[in-house]
Amino acid sequence: MDDDIVLSHVENGIGWLSLNRPNKRNAINFSLASAVQEKMEEFDTDNSVHVIVIQGSGGSFSAGADMTEALGAEEGGDRRFNPSRDAALRVASSEKPTIASIDGPAYGAGALLACGCDLRIITSRAKFRFPGADYGLVVGAAALTTLVGPVVAKELIFTSRVVEAQEAQTIGLVNRVVDGSKLISVTTELAESIVSASPLATTWAKRVINTAVMGGDAIGIELQSDLILRGGSDHIKRFSDATARVTGRSSNQKAQ
Repeated sequence: MDDDIVLSHVENGIGWLSLNRPNKRNAINFSLASAVQEKMEEFDTDNSVHVIVIQGSGGSFSAGADMTEALGAEEGGDRRFNPSRDAALRVASSEKPTIASIDGPAYGAGALLACGCDLRIITSRAKFRFPGADYGLVVGAAALTTLVGPVVAKELIFTSRVVEAQEAQTIGLVNRVVDGSKLISVTTELAESIVSASPLATTWAKRVINTAVMGGDAIGIELQSDLILRGGSDHIKRFSDATARVTGRSSNQKAQ
């Protein structure tokens, strides 16, 4: 595996992960997919990391799966070869908040990887495409539906057409569109605001929201989170600080 195929560092509670195959527009091959999964595991088990940012290098987020490698696998009889899907699923399974910071194209497997993140900040140069049907496959239909709804998802999946930045925001595919020169600063500001929140609360909130989207017992999960979080040291400290800002008095509760 190439040591620099994924670049990463941790700063102020933010784990930064950069796809680094700029000469291939960050097309996802086996090595890149494996590196993403390994780095996600590292970030997920690092208590100093409270939010994870995924970005691409060289002016592209990701052009999709590495089709040269995919063709070789197909010709070799391995029709189940799909490392880019595995990377996207690993990102989506993280219990920590994740942000896709996107400049340039996010196509196919790259779009799926972006949809696996909780939030998406993009530049006006960003664009999305879900071309699975062109290859006789279904790519991103489930994830896309949770973001934009079934009617829009069907159009984008059936036609494989390009979605430009402003349309992506209009249909709810992304959170905001920013000038290219401000992508890093806006992403950092958003990540820092998440870092300042309770990591326990954001983990449970993500679990509740994801359960609601999937049609599970979100109310039950939220009640469970209340039983676990309420009265804990993190809640007591944050509740005291918050009430002091509002009322001028600090709570004298003690952690159970």
